[in-house]
Amino acid sequence: MAQEWNVGQKKTGLKKKTEYAVIVGLITRRQTEEQVQEYLDELEFLALTAGAVTKARYTQKLDSPDNKTFIGKGKVEEIKEYIDKHEEITMVIFDDDLSGKQTGVLEERLKVKIIDRSSLILDIFASRAQTAQAKTQVELAQMQYMLPRLRGLWTHLERQRGGIGMRGPGETEIETDRRIIRDKISKLKKDLEKIDRQAETRRKGRDAMVRVALVGYTNVGKSTLMNLLTKSDVFAEDKLFATLDTTVRKVAYEGVPFLLTDTVGFIRKLPHNLVESFKSTLDEVRESDILLHVVDVAHPAHGDQIRTVQTLLDELGVKEKPTLLVFNKIDLFRERNFDMYLDDEGKEEVENDLRKGLEAEFGNEAMLVSAHTRENVDALRQRITEMVKGEYQATYPYIAKHW
Repeated sequence: MAQEWNVGQKKTGLKKKTEYAVIVGLITRRQTEEQVQEYLDELEFLALTAGAVTKARYTQKLDSPDNKTFIGKGKVEEIKEYIDKHEEITMVIFDDDLSGKQTGVLEERLKVKIIDRSSLILDIFASRAQTAQAKTQVELAQMQYMLPRLRGLWTHLERQRGGIGMRGPGETEIETDRRIIRDKISKLKKDLEKIDRQAETRRKGRDAMVRVALVGYTNVGKSTLMNLLTKSDVFAEDKLFATLDTTVRKVAYEGVPFLLTDTVGFIRKLPHNLVESFKSTLDEVRESDILLHVVDVAHPAHGDQIRTVQTLLDELGVKEKPTLLVFNKIDLFRERNFDMYLDDEGKEEVENDLRKGLEAEFGNEAMLVSAHTRENVDALRQRITEMVKGEYQATYPYIAKHW
């Protein structure tokens, strides 16, 4: 029961009705059991964002993935028994990328849809893309993801064509399909180049203004913070990748104008094709002057999330830009970590130690705020203003001297 793909037709995401899933992770020498459980928590949230409820999770310790089934045969049988007992299960989601061969074998044995982390993320992106740019970027990433997996996904197309008009050297259907997808990829790349040129023209029109970009892991509150800082109405939701399209707003604090940009959130194991396809969107980050790296300080793995974002920023060549770490959701951090008997002085001391420790560990100035309660948002505005003024004096002194 191989997956069916419609070449050239845009995916609209998983069915809107609730689906039920089993999620699977692999414990290897590179990933501890604790890390895998944390990754599966995130995978479960990804599934929920796509419209699927997780009913069970499975892990297995292996030195390396099995070439045919990714996990061991015994674990495959264990999952199959569970699915047979729970008819509502419609898919199994793996936390790592699968080959086309692995997907085909697993679907044949488990008789349900097999999805890996990358295809799930691509599905969410496809369902949330609104503009022509985002839709083109996502479709390109889908085609690039699909191309090397055709043989495993389309096993029914491996037969040789025949009949009137099809004689001669011939061409297998799978080769035809590869050619169709390559042509589609070529067209999408040309479309994106045109969009990139238009975006570059728009950015050039903003050359004489300092640009501040909000970056960070997905679902840390960037869009909510954007709304507070700009008094605008940017879409914000408690789901992963609520924002795909870059939003730019002109802001002025104390008569000092600058541009504030909200960008797509990062995530662990973000599909490489997606990063490549979203290059034009990420150019807003590359061309920014100041980065506001927003972090969910209440998340138990916020340190890992910071490192994930910093790695991606390093790949984009922007890690050395002036950066302010904005630790959001401090109200939630207190709720989860403070003892009810701790007095205000003790709380303040803990928070100061937390901030200083984070600054020392990650090498950037940090602030603790809450976009939900608006705590320290005014102080954040003041610090942004100081940073923007400093950037104007360094980059556009002829503008700064008029203030």
